[in-house]
Amino acid sequence: MPFNLPIFLTWLRIVLIPLVVGVFYLPSNWLTGYEQDLVATTIFVVAALTDWLDGWLARRLDQTSRFGAFLDPVADKLMVTAALLVLLELHRINAAIALIIVGREITISALREWMAQIGASKSIAVNSLGKLKTILQMVAIPMLLYDHFFLVVDSGWLGTRLLYLAAVLTVWSMLYYMKLAWPQIRDNSEGKP
Repeated sequence: MPFNLPIFLTWLRIVLIPLVVGVFYLPSNWLTGYEQDLVATTIFVVAALTDWLDGWLARRLDQTSRFGAFLDPVADKLMVTAALLVLLELHRINAAIALIIVGREITISALREWMAQIGASKSIAVNSLGKLKTILQMVAIPMLLYDHFFLVVDSGWLGTRLLYLAAVLTVWSMLYYMKLAWPQIRDNSEGKP
């Protein structure tokens, strides 16, 4: 397993996930509800920034690796799923939206694994639609974790709308990846090599 700065940042993102969740389980005399929201949001934003930074550094320092390419999306999926579960428990999001987003991630991860096994993983490489979906999630989730007025914006209201848009893009990108994989699915379900 290679170890470099981009991979360290990816591992840091994974380590920060329990902190985002744990903030909401601290005794009530440690942090007020507002303080919990602010601390969890700050940790999530730092973790989300490492997502951008690790990829940029990997390309800039020529430190890309297969392990890093595997670990980075796993870290993203863990981070988003953990945050969605917290938001569900706080009653800040709808269970259907969380199910759409998490279900898509499981489906596409399984599809990518299967496509890699049959040697066709390049046919469903990450595209701009998937990246836009991720950006919307990474912007919406901190707004929902904070869920207070920020300047003149109700972050909960705006975060909810952005997460709905992310859910639409989630379904759209899943259908796009399924369409790309369909020839392989069809051929392999009929027993063709």
